[in-house]
Amino acid sequence: MDRIGDDMLFEEILSRLPPKVVSQFKCVCKQWCYELSTPKFALIHTRRLSKLLQKKLLSLDEHTIVVDDIVSGNLEVDTRKVITFPYDVQPSRLIIIASFNGLMLVCIRRTDANQLVLWNPTTRRFKLISDDYFSRYFGRHDDTGGMYFDENNDLKVLHINCFAGAVTARVYSQHNDSWRNLSFIKGCLLGSNFYSWSAGIYSGKTIYFTASNYWLPPGECNIVAFDVVSESFSILRFPARIQMNPCQVHFITISNKLHGILVRYSDEQCSQSSTIGAAPKDEYNSRE
Repeated sequence: MDRIGDDMLFEEILSRLPPKVVSQFKCVCKQWCYELSTPKFALIHTRRLSKLLQKKLLSLDEHTIVVDDIVSGNLEVDTRKVITFPYDVQPSRLIIIASFNGLMLVCIRRTDANQLVLWNPTTRRFKLISDDYFSRYFGRHDDTGGMYFDENNDLKVLHINCFAGAVTARVYSQHNDSWRNLSFIKGCLLGSNFYSWSAGIYSGKTIYFTASNYWLPPGECNIVAFDVVSESFSILRFPARIQMNPCQVHFITISNKLHGILVRYSDEQCSQSSTIGAAPKDEYNSRE
């Protein structure tokens, strides 16, 4: 064991184990508990897990939260499991704002004040990160966010709220256990209740959002990019060859590259889908 070294033990051996086994090994001693709880180990562990073929689908209905295994593109109903949320609340009161490497950002909608929770359904670990700010109104299409690790391996949570025509952006630091306000784009009208924001998609040190206007003009869609290094926002244009109005745009990542799914309506009111593809740097300013 002395010849192996701590780096080899934690980063090359234990990081390849399933989450439940890693949680059990935290009971070995205080050093193991510390090393297996660091953001660096969590990042290495989640990257190794993402390469596995087995994926899971999390479903919320009125009363239950169900996890299904996805094997070769099919749901394995025989492996279905019912799990519980860490707080006593109906699943219908939960809104998933963002996900990142198996970690989920969940809002609990309550009558008095909303609560924001970081939750890992696999390991069952969670942390309440909301403060007095979240007593404000929460909207399914008006609140969004994303998560990322900074250069110091500190987990950051980005939360965006659209209220009374204004966009408020804040970032949470897991290391400091506190929130900090960010500056949004000046003169931007994306805080209007005409706009609906998508969940954030992380790609190349940037979190991407779409802000779509379904009222006036119908079909207008904007790309909002948040640079996690400079912690600044910008609005990006779509490629000129893409006919935008009216349409919907959804971002996904495939093999760590950003793709866009464009859905627009033809004259016959039929839905048509096309893939924009990995974003070129000269059109999206993304870093893949």
